[in-house]
Amino acid sequence: MNTGLRTPWQNPPLEGDSTEVAEGIHWIRLPLPMKLDHVNVYALDDGDGWTIIDTGLNSKRTKTIWDNLIVGPLGRRPIHRVILTHHHPDHIGLAGWFMSEYGAELLASRTSYLMGRMLTLDVQALPPQETINFWRRSGMGEVLIKERAEGKPFNFADMVAPIPLGYKRLQEGEQISMGGRNWIVRMGNGHAPEHATFWSDDSEILIAGDQIISSISSNLGVYATEPEADPVSEWLVSCENFLPHAKTNHLVLSGHKLPFTGLSFRLSQLIENHHSALDRLRVFLDRPRTAAECFQPLFKRIIGEDEYGLALVEAVAHLNHLFVAGEVSRHLNAKGAYVYRCVDQSGTGAARGSN
Repeated sequence: MNTGLRTPWQNPPLEGDSTEVAEGIHWIRLPLPMKLDHVNVYALDDGDGWTIIDTGLNSKRTKTIWDNLIVGPLGRRPIHRVILTHHHPDHIGLAGWFMSEYGAELLASRTSYLMGRMLTLDVQALPPQETINFWRRSGMGEVLIKERAEGKPFNFADMVAPIPLGYKRLQEGEQISMGGRNWIVRMGNGHAPEHATFWSDDSEILIAGDQIISSISSNLGVYATEPEADPVSEWLVSCENFLPHAKTNHLVLSGHKLPFTGLSFRLSQLIENHHSALDRLRVFLDRPRTAAECFQPLFKRIIGEDEYGLALVEAVAHLNHLFVAGEVSRHLNAKGAYVYRCVDQSGTGAARGSN
């Protein structure tokens, strides 16, 4: 038996169309205006209507695609429910629109709903000082800080429709019926807090959102809202917790890239990849480094301008993980940036290597 990773479909559905990946489960791909240029969402056939898992961004193009899907592949049947895997804009963007325009009920973890609604209401004309301080402490250069500080920041409201009051909470271990199947809710963390995944109780299907993806690793980022967070630890624990439930033949439906099988293999691979990245970082920190200087050992490639922001918050996340574990020391340098350095194994706090 092949226990490695396989992708049963080599091509995604065309825009405005869907692919039935299992009876009553339709895979839909929606566009994103960034390097990762798509998000996968799913429509589950409830007989008299549909349950939608994740929605895409709030844009005219995405709304038009949904309108065409509803009158086309979805057969004009109503959207009864919108279920969110997590609160990021490409997944929550049109939840409020489906609620207000189609009368859909919203189901989400409490954290996803509250964070999504809070961030959508928190509109900033300029980056707040806390964000500027975070950039500086992460080692962002002063020229880039000045450029970003004077420009309009990204606001959730730019890409997320207003989210009305009222939702139904999803909790760890509860069971939910959708698409003619019974599903168990299991929460992950690290990429997003209280990220819902859905494990079919009567067939080997997993709707994983961004918690587990076939060919890229979920972004694990730290932001000014919680600058001391350790999402790497949370994510590794989640992967370990999922492993006992994983089966080789699980069909995994993720928020990006292609559906795949080989779940146990992929979870083990992701865990190993992050431990390897941490090992490379330990070697690199034989001398003081800022987060912005740690891209090469972490990602093993040149980071472009479009990827810089996500790379920076992921570098901070991995450094926070080592700092919380007591493996690195840190202090503010003359420029106001944290510099990190591995401590020796004696626990004295002395840095490895020469001064």
